Amino acid sequence: MKYYLVLLAGLGMSMEAFSQSTLYQTGHQQALDYHLELFDKQLFSASLYDNTRLLAESLTEEQRKNAQLNRAMSALQLESPDGPGLMKAYIFDHGNHPTVATAGLYLGNHFFYKRNYKESIEAFGLVNTKGLNEETKADVLFKQGYAYFQLKNYGQAAGFFDQAKTLNQPISSDAYYYSGFIAMEQGNTSKAVTDLQAAGKSPFYSTKVPYLLTALYYQQGAYDQAITYAEPLLASSQNLDRRETIHLYLAEAFYAKKDFANAAKNYDAFINAKKGTLSREEVYKAGISFFEIKNYQRATDYLKVSASGNDEIAQSSSYYLGHSYIKLDNFAFASTSFQAASKVSFNKQIQEEALFNFAKTNLQRGSFQVAISTLDEYLDTYPSGRHRTEAETLLSEALINTNDYLRAIEQMDKIRTKSPRIQSAYQKVAFYQAMVYYRDQKYKQSISFLDKSQAFPSDKDLLLETHFWKGEVHTADGNLPQAIRSYEAARAMNPASSHPFLIKTHYGLGYAYFNTQQYPKAEEQFRLYTEKLRGRDEKQNYDDALLRLGDCQYVQKKFGDASATFQRAITERNSGIDYAYYRLAVVQNFQNRNDEALSQLDRLISGFSSSLYLEDAMFQRGQIYLEEVRYAEASRAFSDLITGRPSSPFVPYALEGRAVANFSMQRYDQTIADYKAILDNHPNAQNAETALKGLQETLALQGRSAEFGDYVAKYKSSNPGSGNVQVLEFESAKSLYIDKNYPQAARAFENYLRSYPQSAQKTEALFFAGDAFLQAGDADRAIGYFKQLEREPASPQRVRAMQKLGMIELDRGNYAAAIPYLETASQNARNKVEEAEAVQGLMVASFATRKFQQAISYADRLMTLDGIIPESTPTALLTKAKAQREMNQKPQAETTLQNLVKDHKTVQGAEGLYLLAFSYQERGDFEKSNNAIFDFSGPFADYDFWYGKMFLLLADNFQKTGETFQAKATLESIVERSTNAEIKAEAQSKLKNLN
Repeated sequence: MKYYLVLLAGLGMSMEAFSQSTLYQTGHQQALDYHLELFDKQLFSASLYDNTRLLAESLTEEQRKNAQLNRAMSALQLESPDGPGLMKAYIFDHGNHPTVATAGLYLGNHFFYKRNYKESIEAFGLVNTKGLNEETKADVLFKQGYAYFQLKNYGQAAGFFDQAKTLNQPISSDAYYYSGFIAMEQGNTSKAVTDLQAAGKSPFYSTKVPYLLTALYYQQGAYDQAITYAEPLLASSQNLDRRETIHLYLAEAFYAKKDFANAAKNYDAFINAKKGTLSREEVYKAGISFFEIKNYQRATDYLKVSASGNDEIAQSSSYYLGHSYIKLDNFAFASTSFQAASKVSFNKQIQEEALFNFAKTNLQRGSFQVAISTLDEYLDTYPSGRHRTEAETLLSEALINTNDYLRAIEQMDKIRTKSPRIQSAYQKVAFYQAMVYYRDQKYKQSISFLDKSQAFPSDKDLLLETHFWKGEVHTADGNLPQAIRSYEAARAMNPASSHPFLIKTHYGLGYAYFNTQQYPKAEEQFRLYTEKLRGRDEKQNYDDALLRLGDCQYVQKKFGDASATFQRAITERNSGIDYAYYRLAVVQNFQNRNDEALSQLDRLISGFSSSLYLEDAMFQRGQIYLEEVRYAEASRAFSDLITGRPSSPFVPYALEGRAVANFSMQRYDQTIADYKAILDNHPNAQNAETALKGLQETLALQGRSAEFGDYVAKYKSSNPGSGNVQVLEFESAKSLYIDKNYPQAARAFENYLRSYPQSAQKTEALFFAGDAFLQAGDADRAIGYFKQLEREPASPQRVRAMQKLGMIELDRGNYAAAIPYLETASQNARNKVEEAEAVQGLMVASFATRKFQQAISYADRLMTLDGIIPESTPTALLTKAKAQREMNQKPQAETTLQNLVKDHKTVQGAEGLYLLAFSYQERGDFEKSNNAIFDFSGPFADYDFWYGKMFLLLADNFQKTGETFQAKATLESIVERSTNAEIKAEAQSKLKNLN
């Protein structure tokens, strides 16, 4: 509807009202009628113009008034600047005329509908309402009140609304509504309730009033009234404005009455409507409501939101969040929640409770170091705390389970009078620390802490273990007499014959006696050990002990017993079966059972091509053939060794054996060649003098004695007398090397080689010189000597030099260059240590040169050499897993990492756990990634870098899954506790970005 028609309708005016008068005139009256028709047709400009012109003519008084009013109305419609003035002039000039009220209403409505409320108030003030009917009067009063309301003059507005609402007109319901609203704003709750109740009776306000009334009842503290009023409305199908807000007021009312079930229901209803947000306090109350009704999962949804902040609400939210997570068995989240609550002091009681629960939660999740630190902090901060007794009990339990044993012992040393519980804990923790020192090869410290453990012998089984481990530590430190005393102390405790540590003691004691050449005693211990384990599934070291039992019998010349023992090892498929074949052959040789001996050797040589005893077997076979006067076979056997294993230390002796065999077959040229090979290539060998005599005899037989002189001179040069200065210089330099006085040893060997460049000890001197320089830190000069040795004929020293060159290139990052050297060393290793070092180097170099399959193969081979060199197996597992990842064999890599983490609590295990958790994160399994860190990280706390990386990864997982509170708490904990500067800086950066 057009604006002017709205105004006319509001005033009750029409064209017809203006077109009638007592005397209808065809002149001026017709013009007035025509002008009104123009107005009705919205031709306001024409109407204004014509009425203005008409007023210049002679009109009756009534006609003039009509023309003036029509002109003023047209001017108002045209927004003419003089429109309001014309209308006001009309009103002031004709104060007693009936149309003045109409004019005032017209002017007031004009401004009102234009939202010019200030002018509308002034215009409506010109209207004398006494002459208006009740409906119009109510309308004017409401509009005046509404204008003041819009101008925020609630005091004036209220008066007009109060007048309008009492007239009982249609507009009165509006007046009641706004009057109630003003009363509510002014705190006049009783009036607000009365007015809004009246407004709510109208259909229009019946949907708008409920949320206001509910709010009023709540603000009055009339919770029952709010509930009684609002609940039926919400249960009905009635359409309600701001229904979600009614739910919120109901939630607050139920919360105030501690009706948490209904409070929780209504908080959720508000949230599910998705038409507003809760304040932090309301979020907190919602969380508490769900906590109280034991819906802990939903409680965490709210509390983790209200926990973000730094105020009392955040502290309390964090505390209850912690308890919620405890109920959900989510101890990791509970830990960070309690920690956050314990850091702030808004509520002292919550702070104390949170600190204690933080400690308990970490005990439950196995984070013993954190638990110990926190319990210690609790006892210091709250010496009379309500949980003091329980804290002391928990502390003793935590001390037993911690990995930070030194801190635990420090804590217990502070306790002057140690309770039986603390004594028991002390015994265990001191033992655990001793084992750490033993693992790190700090033997004196290990013995010291084993002594500490024995000072509190609460647990007799553990005391037995400490005696056993003292024996092990003394053995590792080379103090065999003391080791024997420790092992015997364990036996003196008279444990059951099947006690596992008594059985282990037999093995350790057997080796201690064996290495001190007390073979009868060693035999007894190895016999007891093997007898007790023979029928068991778990036979740790059984195979080795059985072989040592045979060795003890052999040394004592109990050949029958030794033969039976080695045969037993072969029958049982002993892991050292190659050694068993070799030793059985040696025993059978002593028993003059040479055909059987040769059979054993053939099995070894044909079936175990990589055996460390292959060269021994090949040489022994040649010797037996010599004994059996089977010279041709002996010659072939020795030739197999000489050509097949040219770096073997057996080569000079094999040459001698072949020379004897050839001499016996009258092959004198070959005999002469073999003796010369010994003197030319191995002048310092122990059989060099024998070779010289054999050469002399054979040359004489051939009439070639003239050739002998040169070899006599060469032999004398290579083997001077015992008082010779050359020998003294070599032995002096060697003594410096043995004493680990490497700089002086390096200079001594350097001088020796300069003085005696053709010495028979040249190969040894070159190796010692190179290694001495290497140990002294001069790798470049070491390489020079090792390279010289590389150009020398095959020898054990040359093989060792190849391994050293490989390791140097490896350390320098020249991985491709290292591989050929290490392959040579691996193929010619004479013992398990040399083999393990070479294989480990090949594994590292292969991985670095992206030969991942070879790296995996070498890792598998290294694991078969477990324990030969420190941490070789965890290193192999870690490298294998990395190679599998590089080859996109991620499931296999995860399996490898799981084995690493489970069995090896080393730095490799720490890195392995990080990679395992990262692998789970990569495939989006954040829960599994988190659980891996929660469940297995405890033992790796000492490896601060990888331990920190795990928890940085954990914070990333939290952030990726929307657990912002947990992410923040985790990063804050890293910043507070990490001892690694790099990790701390990364956590601070992430925390800054998160905030």
